[in-house]
Amino acid sequence: MKKNMNIAIVGLGNIGSYFYNYLKKNRNIIFNKTNVTPIIKYISARSFSKKRTVKIPKSLWLKNYLDATKSKDIDIIVELIGGAEGAAKKLVFAALKNKKHVITANKALVAKYGDQLARIAEKNKVNFEFEAAVCGGIPIIRSIKEGLIANQINKIYGILNGTSNFILSSMDKNNLEYDVALKKAQELGFAESDPSADINGEDVSSKLKILTALSFNSFINNNSILVEGIKNVDQTDIHNANQLGYKIKLLGIAERKDKKIIQRVHPVLIKQNSYTAKIDGVLNAVVVESSPVGQTVLQGEGAGPGPTTSALVSDLCSVLRGNIKFPFVISNSKRTKSIFETIDEKNFSVYLRIDVKDKYGVLSNITKVMANNKVSVKRLIQNPTNNKNVASIIIITHVGKNSSFVKVLKTLSKKNYMVKKPKFIRIENIL
Repeated sequence: MKKNMNIAIVGLGNIGSYFYNYLKKNRNIIFNKTNVTPIIKYISARSFSKKRTVKIPKSLWLKNYLDATKSKDIDIIVELIGGAEGAAKKLVFAALKNKKHVITANKALVAKYGDQLARIAEKNKVNFEFEAAVCGGIPIIRSIKEGLIANQINKIYGILNGTSNFILSSMDKNNLEYDVALKKAQELGFAESDPSADINGEDVSSKLKILTALSFNSFINNNSILVEGIKNVDQTDIHNANQLGYKIKLLGIAERKDKKIIQRVHPVLIKQNSYTAKIDGVLNAVVVESSPVGQTVLQGEGAGPGPTTSALVSDLCSVLRGNIKFPFVISNSKRTKSIFETIDEKNFSVYLRIDVKDKYGVLSNITKVMANNKVSVKRLIQNPTNNKNVASIIIITHVGKNSSFVKVLKTLSKKNYMVKKPKFIRIENIL
């Protein structure tokens, strides 16, 4: 076994710089735990002249990042470029084809090309590690691969995006409007200048697809997944949820029943006293339901240089120890082409908020539309508004099919008594 292993770090933003510094300062600690010394051989980034918090010796700079994939004195490539296409894709594919171990924090790349990359890694007997791609410092991937390896997982869900959770928490705790909460998240560095991937659910979607494949030994499915974000949630919804005994959270949920898998990302109402409802700020939390262990809960920082570096070093140590493992727990040949279903036939109780012109016969028409689509009212509240001619009707329904609620919303949206588009948030009974 090698005494030293050479590393090329490609991408030197906040995470790359932090990771470089950590390795420089803690090389001996890593050696004591693995009996192998990690040596940073090359660094590559888009700009060499950019001002950075770290000083990189000129001898480490690699002008063409792809040269790292061909170099005989490189064992491990750490990809920290980001994005599913372009330089990151070229680098990782080339590295694995040239029998280099790859460690990445790139969730978009793994979610889109993970199956192909896993096949190449397995064929060439190298590691393809991506713990840092999902939930930063929470070791959820290693937990599924190793700690829960004896368990059959039936459901995995959680708060997988710190930005959206910070926004919803700020709206709730500080009574902020959505736009103000988003601006605050950007000022504090919790949200990007373009926050669309976080607030529209795409970030959670990428992470959930990876967790689904790991949990159910399936291939990654990019089609049958519902993805809804939080930008339609306003302060009125937050207030109504509190009045009804709920909190609003953006969850990623994957579950298997009767050999069929459903993946979904959307805002939910959950009981105020539930564990998940109390996860606030930029924290992430993942709950795994499996047999025989039951429920497993992991909570922690989901993003940022420190937590991400923690996950990257975990993957690095796994490679240094010489553990050649299948990227998705089992061999590609044994992974299953599972049946993925849409959410249409799944049953929910839901929160409906319907703002209407306050006139005779409107409420009876609404309940008629619901009855025609096999949706029944469990609880109804009519809230006053600042406009005397407008009524806000809040309905909690009995359990019904998702497809039925979609039909109700479509029909109501066309009614001339509607003041604005009706709101619809599913209710989840979870930990």
